[in-house]
Amino acid sequence: MTEPLPPPMVRRFGLLHATALNMTNMIGIGPFITIPLLMSALGGPQAMLGWVVALITVLCDSTVWSELGAAMPGSGGSFGYLRQGYGAEKVGRLMGFLFVWQFVLSGPLEIATGYIGFSHYLGYIWKGITPGQTMLVITIIGLANLALLYRRIKSIAAITVALWIGTIVTVVAVIATGAMHFDAKVAFDFPPGAFNFSLGFLLGLGTASRVGAYDYLGYYDVCYIGDEVENPGRVIPRSILISTIAVALIYIAINFSIIGVVPWREFVPAASHPQSDFVVSILMERIYGSGVATILTAMILWTAFGSVFALLLGYSRVPYAAARDGYFFKVFARLHPSKGFPYVSLVVLGVLSIVAGFASLGMVIDALLTTRILVQFIGQVGAVTLLRRRAPDMPRPYRMWLYPLPSLVALLGWIFIFATTPPLVIAFGLGALLLGVLCFGVWSWKQQTWPFAEVT
Repeated sequence: MTEPLPPPMVRRFGLLHATALNMTNMIGIGPFITIPLLMSALGGPQAMLGWVVALITVLCDSTVWSELGAAMPGSGGSFGYLRQGYGAEKVGRLMGFLFVWQFVLSGPLEIATGYIGFSHYLGYIWKGITPGQTMLVITIIGLANLALLYRRIKSIAAITVALWIGTIVTVVAVIATGAMHFDAKVAFDFPPGAFNFSLGFLLGLGTASRVGAYDYLGYYDVCYIGDEVENPGRVIPRSILISTIAVALIYIAINFSIIGVVPWREFVPAASHPQSDFVVSILMERIYGSGVATILTAMILWTAFGSVFALLLGYSRVPYAAARDGYFFKVFARLHPSKGFPYVSLVVLGVLSIVAGFASLGMVIDALLTTRILVQFIGQVGAVTLLRRRAPDMPRPYRMWLYPLPSLVALLGWIFIFATTPPLVIAFGLGALLLGVLCFGVWSWKQQTWPFAEVT
């Protein structure tokens, strides 16, 4: 008797669900935990320029994702875009392999930042939490995330909206508090020589931009579950653009709400101020007392969990899609026999993200961006350009406005962010990429595929 086929993946994510998924991913713990890192980059509120650089880069890059996602709506996102853009049987094989290679590292790193942020803010409620206890908390939260995602996409859509609502309530509470007590003198208390242009200023701006880019990550999360999106040609680009613009406005409001109440000198540099781990809790305590601050901290913990939920949901589909198409280990292509989701990929990425959560936040952010920029973000700019030339008649429900200007601006932004990264981190990223190329060569040689395929 043959084993019954698992049920196909169902298209249940509409515009509301897709937008909720992206926004929950984007907002997450980022703006609540990275503002001290951002301010430390340039030593004052002038570091907000990094948000501007990151915002311009992300807005332009969102049009790249929108065009690719609408034209090729399938699970895996970038894996499919890179493969088709560079030629599925030749260079596209290399690009697809390298994407999955770096993703197995960068995906869990990004999820881990949510776990780290969760543990930081828990420190406001759990006074004197030890490193060992922090690792235990990260492990428990990671396992709980896995348990919630180990189910059908129909119920996951409802959970996503519920987490999104909690995120929005938290954000509104912080913004409203900041608006009512905003002090422009506190917010714009620039240090002497804040805008003196120098190499140090440029490198600091790059650091601030890197933090900003990290906080915006996730505007494309719906692309990873393209097989589960209804009317993808319409829903994917709209959810990406709506999410990016809405979250940009929210981020600006959150950041000014924080620095307009809590003087930046109280949490900069972040390494020297333990309270920087939960600066929003300090803000609420200063205005309303510890009781309200504790409630808001609990809401931030909810938001952090919503972020890692959205990330693991989308990212678990990437190795699945690669394995299904013969680009990764076959075991990752398995769907749950009764519930129809890629359970092997989900469990593996979930466990790796828990392990990555034991590192420091700054190290994790630098590593994940460095490993992702070259292949994924810069690679996709090349993919959308090549597809415009090679397949001009391909159905494109969404076409990039003012093409190719947005893609060129995005390219310059990603190059700047990468080039201003510390040399050791750049070496790590390039080394990981080189190792991936070598592994691809060995894998292709054993499979006798391009570039080692026999000429007939």
